[in-house]
Amino acid sequence: MTLPVETFFLNPDAQGTLQQQIQQMIAQGILSGRFQQGEKLPSTRKLAAHLGVSRITVTIAYTELLANDYLVSKGRSGYFVSENAPSPPTFNAAPEGQDAVDWTRAIGQKFSGAVSISKPQDWAKYRYPFIYGQADQTLFDHANWRLCALQALGQRDFTSLTTDYYDQDDPQLIQFIARHTLPRRGITARPAQILITLGAQNALWLTTQVLLTQRRNAVLEDPCYPALRDILSQSRCHVAPVRVDEYGIPPDAIPPSTDVIFTTPSHQCPTNATMPMDRRRALLDRAREMEALIVEDDYEFEMSFLKSPSPALKSLDTDGRVIYVGSFSKSLFPGLRLGYLVGSEPFIREARALRASVLRHPPGHIQRTAAYFLSLGHYDALIRRMGAALQERRHVMETALAARSLDISGRGYHGGSSFWMRAPAGVNTDVLARRLQTRSVLIEPGRVFFAGSHQPSNYYRLAYSSIPSSRIREGVDLIAQEIAAAI
Repeated sequence: MTLPVETFFLNPDAQGTLQQQIQQMIAQGILSGRFQQGEKLPSTRKLAAHLGVSRITVTIAYTELLANDYLVSKGRSGYFVSENAPSPPTFNAAPEGQDAVDWTRAIGQKFSGAVSISKPQDWAKYRYPFIYGQADQTLFDHANWRLCALQALGQRDFTSLTTDYYDQDDPQLIQFIARHTLPRRGITARPAQILITLGAQNALWLTTQVLLTQRRNAVLEDPCYPALRDILSQSRCHVAPVRVDEYGIPPDAIPPSTDVIFTTPSHQCPTNATMPMDRRRALLDRAREMEALIVEDDYEFEMSFLKSPSPALKSLDTDGRVIYVGSFSKSLFPGLRLGYLVGSEPFIREARALRASVLRHPPGHIQRTAAYFLSLGHYDALIRRMGAALQERRHVMETALAARSLDISGRGYHGGSSFWMRAPAGVNTDVLARRLQTRSVLIEPGRVFFAGSHQPSNYYRLAYSSIPSSRIREGVDLIAQEIAAAI
């Protein structure tokens, strides 16, 4: 019998080309058992008319399914579900019963429930998305990234695509980081001192696991990147938050028993403070005095469009005390999940072994694609284009904030992509964010960045990396209106 054409429909939320969606629709029908072996499919003309697509699109989809043995063609009789098509499972699924496990006792350590930054998955649908760290598709060089990905899929790169590196990394990517990326930060490193990670957060986790135990003490900035606070709490080490000032973390405020200091000297998260050179040297001296290590998260240094960034803290380190964390996910796109660690060989050796036991290595194809994108000059061109766009947006936003008398608590000295804002006392920015979301405005409440039970509730972050200049002023006006209504 011929399958009724009415049983075929395209999912409006499906991804991929129309041809791919049709292939997936038919394949899923076969795999689920809705389409049985030997049943006839609608003609290409009839299905195309029903779906509202061109006949050639359906024909190409059928041809691909023929090649994969999902369908067979019987001359003028049409297309049929192949006898060799995958069969749906014949067993009956067990009925869902009552879970008899007491998970409150079975779970040895909890990782859920931490307070984190909330970003709607559909953030791009909002008209005024003042949120941090998302890729702007109008700025990203999608065409050249795609070409690099295709190049990395070629026969010449078969080894990098398919090899199990175990605890090693793509040598081309390592070479580029060593010869081009790190020298820009004043850092010299050998390949054995570099480890590729799944973004900066994975690098921070690896570092924490290697360096800290329940008997050791860590210092982190307050406010700070919330995920780092969660990572440190999971390690069960002793954590001491140190409140930052306009120049970052004060070295004299670091407790004398500290083993590891986590800091963002070039672009403090989230206040955007830049640590001056004299304080960087004082921090190194303080760490040396305590025989402590420093973990430097050098995120977003590429976004220094106002003036050249200060040298990395690692570049001033003469005794191997600083472990450097870098990331391409911030400057390319967050879904890339590609970062790196730089440190002394004994540390990198342990981090490499830990990474191998957990995930072996980041995918070789992603590493080689990034290596091509970097080495062919596309990355530098992208950074220049992003810098120009962010500089314009920053100027528009500064003008709009000043016009509305909104208080900027911290702005990047060298550039960056956000402002750290302070609302009037008594304004709860968690409530403010919920009210603004109903007006298609997204902001980031600041409470989550602070440690302790008495977190200030009137701070918030406004990013300009994902909103066009033409919408900034109107979005700021809406923020000012809601703040005025909350006072």
